[in-house]
Amino acid sequence: MIRRWWKRRDVRKFLANKLAVISLLLVGIYVLTAVLVSGFGFVPREDCFRIVGPKSSAPAFAGASGLEERVRQAEFYVDRVQNGLEQHEKWRKRERRKGGFTEEQESEALETLLNDIALGELRIVEKSADELQESLDEAWDIYDELEAEEIKDTPETFEQVEKLEAIAAGLYQTPTGRDGMRRNIETFLGTDNQGRSIFIRALYSIAVAMKVGIVVGLISVIIGSILGGAAGYFGGIVDTLITWLFTTFSSIPSLVMLVLLAYMFTGSQFEGTLVPLYIAFIATYWIGPCRQIRGETLKIKQLEYVQAAQALGLNRFTILLRHILPNAVHLMLINFSLLFIGAIKGEVILTYLGLGLKPGAGTSWGIMISQSRPEVIQGFFWQIGTATFLMFILVLAFNILSDALQDAFDPKSL
Repeated sequence: MIRRWWKRRDVRKFLANKLAVISLLLVGIYVLTAVLVSGFGFVPREDCFRIVGPKSSAPAFAGASGLEERVRQAEFYVDRVQNGLEQHEKWRKRERRKGGFTEEQESEALETLLNDIALGELRIVEKSADELQESLDEAWDIYDELEAEEIKDTPETFEQVEKLEAIAAGLYQTPTGRDGMRRNIETFLGTDNQGRSIFIRALYSIAVAMKVGIVVGLISVIIGSILGGAAGYFGGIVDTLITWLFTTFSSIPSLVMLVLLAYMFTGSQFEGTLVPLYIAFIATYWIGPCRQIRGETLKIKQLEYVQAAQALGLNRFTILLRHILPNAVHLMLINFSLLFIGAIKGEVILTYLGLGLKPGAGTSWGIMISQSRPEVIQGFFWQIGTATFLMFILVLAFNILSDALQDAFDPKSL
């Protein structure tokens, strides 16, 4: 059966379009990413908020950073350990007032604290508090010397910066194996203005975009196709009611309708989740498929094979579902691709306006673009560039794919 399907003329026509096949592979990668992230939990939501490095740090492949940037990044790692030791000192003072503590208790408290402030797989070295403080004091001395004068590209300054970086690196254990691979993945595209992994946030955003696009596109096309087919085939009062319904909805500006429906969920348990977006998009996006399928049904029901099915006494619902709607699948594919893309762009717009997914509920391309505004002012474009690039590739690939599918499987083009 698979071999017969593979040899069909429409399938061969589609496979002959190399650009369409490449687009199919790209869309497949997006779908696979969404399945791994959402279905198998490869990227938990909590990882989107985990600090993995300095604020607004560029990827390693972006090239060597300037001296000031290198000093800033080294300071971040040193300061993180310093804050941990200050918390540990507060614990020691508090325990002394209670009656003291043993050396073993202090060691356990320090280990727990350092594990809490570690950067994921980048763990802090196993040393005593005094040994760590000694390294920190040396780092702060170098930092003070660098701050006392303007940082210039001189051999002496380079030597001091390298020494500061070496001390900062010596405070942390270099992750190896699977932990090292995960660390490289987290820092692959750098960090945002809060020190969170841009790559991890981008992966999670792909899953959100695919869920919004697929759920909204499928449900809207199904509802619109059934209502449009019923209106065109049955006519009469059914056609009048459905026509009145989509005419009424279409008279309201779509963006205003989306904002209104999304705002209605403010204060509810679904606020900030994807549920309001689903309902808002579906409530407006079914209109296009309904209109087009209704018009196509009006043409198809006049054809000879439909009249022959009526003459044979087939049930009207059977004729609609088995003989009319299947011949309008090419329109459904076109509408699905348009609604899929429209839902993703709509989610980005509503989230950017603060009416979509809330930052605490996860992340999306809309959130990444919204939170990158202060970064762009500072000349840091990695977060907004990543979100925009991923959205551009998905939209472009899906447009090419939908056009190729229409061209290959449209009965009129065979």
